[in-house]
Amino acid sequence: MAAQHRERAALVGLALRRSTKLDAERSIEELTGLAEAAGATVVMTLIQERPTPDPATYIGSGKLDELAIECARFAADVVIFDNELSPAQQRHVEERLDRKVVDRTQLILDIFARRARTREGKWQVELAQLKYMLPRLAGSGTALSRLGGGIGTRGPGETKLETDRRRIRQRIHAISGEIDSIRKRRRHSRARRQKASVPLVALVGYTNAGKTTLFNLLTKQSAEASDALFVTLDPLVRQVSLPDNRRLLMSDTVGFIERLPHTLVAAFRATLEQVAEADLVLHVIDAASPERDSHIEAVRSVLEEVGAANVATMDVFNKCDLIEAGEVERLGRLYPEALCISALRNTGRTEMIDAIAKKLELDTRRVMLEFDEDSAEDREKIARVYRHARVVSHVTSDGRVAIEADVPRRVLDRVKTAGGR
Repeated sequence: MAAQHRERAALVGLALRRSTKLDAERSIEELTGLAEAAGATVVMTLIQERPTPDPATYIGSGKLDELAIECARFAADVVIFDNELSPAQQRHVEERLDRKVVDRTQLILDIFARRARTREGKWQVELAQLKYMLPRLAGSGTALSRLGGGIGTRGPGETKLETDRRRIRQRIHAISGEIDSIRKRRRHSRARRQKASVPLVALVGYTNAGKTTLFNLLTKQSAEASDALFVTLDPLVRQVSLPDNRRLLMSDTVGFIERLPHTLVAAFRATLEQVAEADLVLHVIDAASPERDSHIEAVRSVLEEVGAANVATMDVFNKCDLIEAGEVERLGRLYPEALCISALRNTGRTEMIDAIAKKLELDTRRVMLEFDEDSAEDREKIARVYRHARVVSHVTSDGRVAIEADVPRRVLDRVKTAGGR
């Protein structure tokens, strides 16, 4: 069987000031990873230095002519810009280059379209793509129609390029309704979880920080982990049972990235709500990344955008086996409450679970509890004790039940009775 054709991509970046040339180069490196994740082969890159973006062509008319020559020389199929282009800019550039032009937002949406597996994930990606497409329909029907496939045209792009604004709005309304239904079901699930006093821990982090590897380590699961970007799109929630019968839920979420498209954040709000409603957020950080600091800020920015800025957070530096001992010590001084682990090497799991338990008030207190055997409310509390605590002794006498147990602090008030102590 013939190998699938990989599109040849030319990448274009913009350094707005000379001092940001290095930043632009690093951003192009990340764009290279995104392009490869979308199935392209990068054949050339171009960075233009300008005080401001050109309103018509983004990089300026002269530089655009130079780009056209280079695209012809390298036989580029698609030109990918490292920023979001306005509809007018995209039309002008496409006309001058006579090639498909994709901006950073389209590229990320395309990767999400490739990776979404569940119905919910596909709905959320389609919603983001339709919202991106809507303002680009006016006067651009022919430009959209001639996009023959490949990067930027997957998902709804393949089947709805010719649709009009009215039908797109109808589809947006329908998908939004379905996602709202999912949000309502999640709220009910949260209410049941909170009633059962099972805490939720959400893993967040920059894409490819090692969240899924850590998720597998903590939950003893085998979710797909990869060096590719955005492998985890659909949220995974699994129960973690601690050695002494304490329980918590662990959630793995989509990786964040700098300049994550607002349409995508809005579309995935139902999923990201899980982060905002979590009892604890584990911020997983690639300790070995040269862009570590900017990645930390990017994640914190997205957490703020989804309303999770005030959730208790624990920083977890992953891949610490890849950095020098001196750098580990420096991280310890800079982030005294953070953990330094290697999920791949299985180091730091016990320390992390202890830290999570302490943060969630899962630490236990030995108490003697007394219940009325004939009380339905007390029978429910007895069941709760057995669900969440380690029972040391259980004695029934004259219709009274006496239980000695090691009870997590967070559920103590939910199992005590007037006679409990």
